[in-house]
Amino acid sequence: MPKIHQTAIIEGDVRLSPGVKVGPWCVLNGTLGPVSVGSGTVLRANVHLTGPLALGDANDIHPFACIGGAPQDLGTPPDRPGPGLIVGNGNVFREAVTIHRPKLQDPGRIGDSNYFMADSHAGHDCLIGNHNVFGNGTQIAGHVEIADRVITGGLAGIHQFVRVGRGAFISGLAAPTLDVCPFFVVTAINHAGSINVIGLRRSGAPSATIDTVRWVFKTLCRRHLLLKNALEVLRSRSGDPLVDEYIRFIESSKRGIVTSRGRQTQC
Repeated sequence: MPKIHQTAIIEGDVRLSPGVKVGPWCVLNGTLGPVSVGSGTVLRANVHLTGPLALGDANDIHPFACIGGAPQDLGTPPDRPGPGLIVGNGNVFREAVTIHRPKLQDPGRIGDSNYFMADSHAGHDCLIGNHNVFGNGTQIAGHVEIADRVITGGLAGIHQFVRVGRGAFISGLAAPTLDVCPFFVVTAINHAGSINVIGLRRSGAPSATIDTVRWVFKTLCRRHLLLKNALEVLRSRSGDPLVDEYIRFIESSKRGIVTSRGRQTQC
């Protein structure tokens, strides 16, 4: 059976699976929509959950984290439930993390095995994949899409409607307002300084894959080509699954792509 501390407040439609631990002073609010918490999830203390919200198994939620709160949107009433938020398994939400529910028709989603460090935030209508690590104070605006195995440094910011490709790295204090290609490293505002070689090696990528990423990066960021011309160069190697992934990512971009033309870090 779930273990519920006597000081916890649980109201409305709340469903706790076996093995859930609800610590002191937690608030589980299912009055706007159902709150379900999967097996083995731990709410350590002072955690605030608001429905509609579905939490998977084995999530670890630390004090003062707020998940499922109302969107920070002036046109959305705070008591409007919306479609809710779906969170996968094995995520860690450290102290004072805030994740807001969506305002549009589709649920917001967070995948599996993500690590949100203290004071990080994901706004409404975000789609976040798996195995990502968000450094302290990372600010993810609304409508952002983040793929898998992305890492951000402390106090990084991601502009609304931006997409971040798999394996990308956003340095501390950096802030993309354009889409970030897979495995690119963003070192300042809209400036891609290199590729995530360490991330590629840790993922087991062979040397040929790393060489392909380097070639794509040089084509987009070092040859000073217009994007349409750089795409033509990439298409010369179409048929390579990795190159095709970059082509699809760029062609589907609505905001443009981070290259090396952004604001460079000043010493």
